[in-house]
Amino acid sequence: MAKEKINAIKAPYINREYSWLQFDRRVLDQARNADNPLLERCRFLSIFISNLDEFVRVRLGSLVNLELHSPGYIDNKTGMSARDQINMILSLLPGLYKKSDETFMKLRRELKSSGVDILMHSTITETQKAKALQYFQENVVPFLSPLVLDAKHPMIRFENQRLYLVLRLERDGREMFGVVSMGMRIEPLIRIGGGKKVRLIPAEEMLYLFGDSLFPGTTVKEKSLLRVTRNADFEATVEDADIEYDFDFSKLIRNRIESRGSLAVVRLEMNTQSDELKQFLIKHLGIKKNQVFTVDGSFSYKYMFDLDRFFSVETRSKLRYPAFKGSVPAGLERGVMIDTVLKRDVFLSYPFQSIDPLLWLLEECADDPRVSNIKITIYRLAKNSRIVASLIRAAENGKDVSVVMELCARFDEESNLSYARELQEAGCTVFYGIENYKVHSKIISIVLRDNGKIRYITHLGTGNYNENTAKQYTDLNIITSDRDIGLDGVAFFRNLATLNMDYKYRRLLVAPETLKSGLVAEMDKEIAKGPEGSITCKMNSLSDKELIDKLVEASQAGVKIRLLIRGISCLLPGVPGYTENIEIMSIVGRFLEHSRIYYFGSGAMYISSADLMTRNIDRRVEIATPVLDSKIRKTIAKMLEIMFEDHAKGRTLGSDGHYSPLMTADDGTDSQKRFLEMYRGGKSYL
Repeated sequence: MAKEKINAIKAPYINREYSWLQFDRRVLDQARNADNPLLERCRFLSIFISNLDEFVRVRLGSLVNLELHSPGYIDNKTGMSARDQINMILSLLPGLYKKSDETFMKLRRELKSSGVDILMHSTITETQKAKALQYFQENVVPFLSPLVLDAKHPMIRFENQRLYLVLRLERDGREMFGVVSMGMRIEPLIRIGGGKKVRLIPAEEMLYLFGDSLFPGTTVKEKSLLRVTRNADFEATVEDADIEYDFDFSKLIRNRIESRGSLAVVRLEMNTQSDELKQFLIKHLGIKKNQVFTVDGSFSYKYMFDLDRFFSVETRSKLRYPAFKGSVPAGLERGVMIDTVLKRDVFLSYPFQSIDPLLWLLEECADDPRVSNIKITIYRLAKNSRIVASLIRAAENGKDVSVVMELCARFDEESNLSYARELQEAGCTVFYGIENYKVHSKIISIVLRDNGKIRYITHLGTGNYNENTAKQYTDLNIITSDRDIGLDGVAFFRNLATLNMDYKYRRLLVAPETLKSGLVAEMDKEIAKGPEGSITCKMNSLSDKELIDKLVEASQAGVKIRLLIRGISCLLPGVPGYTENIEIMSIVGRFLEHSRIYYFGSGAMYISSADLMTRNIDRRVEIATPVLDSKIRKTIAKMLEIMFEDHAKGRTLGSDGHYSPLMTADDGTDSQKRFLEMYRGGKSYL
């Protein structure tokens, strides 16, 4: 993003939405970074657009709701109103579209040089067009439903993020509009012709090229592909699940999911500058001119994530990151996980280490007669989840299995509803959290009787119980038999089940009651030390004003503060009199940085499911667990040092609010690559 003067920065604060768009720009930068293999850059472009789509649906959507329902709302850090932020976002999006289109064109050229040619309507030859037309007529037309809009064919409702072709037509001197929806079963990327050279055409390009033929007897005056994005932000409270929904929160969520398709349009994308079509759509959709954006490339780039199949195995290996498999730490084996954890704490660092030891533990617990109770919080799950399979088997074996299933995990609601039914049918106790708080904690509590004694095994982590994301996200996990943490785990689930928020845990910090106060207490210890104090944290986002102001206070006291923040940072470092002693870095690399670590000079260290955002700290049930094992604590501290030395993928936030590569005399450390090397072969600790 250009260093334009905007009102999103009011030192020492940065507007949240502006900071988020900067993060997505850093993702796009990886698609443009020639140091990354070609197919990986294609994936980064796909991720960038997917992120941007979700941002528009959720964040822009929430601001639209705020302006409508809370017109007096003002951002507590920058003083921006909802309308100010909406206008800022809409003014920044065109620059991102331009950069993504430029990136796509560059990637297309490189793909063509590597043997895969993605054809567009502006560059396709007549010979290629003839072959594409034949495919279109035989394989696409049967799935299309063209419609002329007139008195007997009223305007359709454009579905969220579905592709359409809209045409301005003329027949016998009468003007009308035609609409064609892209069929859901049409392959997004189609190969035409044969031979060694692979020629691919996106289905949307076919629709644009040949959609006219679906309206015989008409003259096409103008046409455009389009996609609308609808607001996806909805509220669902316990109070809403009234008699209409039988006081069943799951029924309310099903209704809210269905309502998403009819929420207001917040963005319109078109691939032409057709004024008459644009005005027609602006009027029909009830939007403003600045909510319309021109797309010169493709609309979603999902197909860029799956280009591997068009390359030979040999070529593919050169265009992707080197393959790897997360290692199993030395000393961990299938069949003895319970006994191992009863003897020592186990540390797992995804994706460099495998999730398998945790899966083995649950499989053992499902069958081991010593185990009587298994309780777990679930936010997002993989398809065909092995974790769910183990929980079902445990219930079928007569164990007491309780599952706290979060139904408001955005865009995973339907999956979680389905898994909830499956678990209930198997005999598990399933409930949906506590009052109006999302349960975002990652905890498993296991109770067993070993040699006549009640023992506890507790898993605490920073990421979801999801076998797929464990291969893609960096997350930390501790499995412990510490009695105090075990008692805390049992109490945690009991409190959720009985709606008891007012509880003092022995070791765990639990939001919304004690997590913020616990972290503030640790910060105050460092503030008391002045220049001898230190605070080192890693998180996805920082936006809570109270905690930001505490960090400012610590900086003013001389405390050395280092923050690794992947995404949103509403704190500006290097501001004289406020944040001179604060350093902020971001790492965007092969894996999604997802772990949260809070480390203080006193030696106290926590890993957590919670970012330092108001929604996490005040409106969610989150857990931070102390790292008790000295060897694990030393390992995590070393990992932090390596990440702060990342001059390959690291970017530093300047006092002007913009991110820059770290200055280095050599090629720099790629921290994720180094962790892959360090954990290879089952090495347990750095």
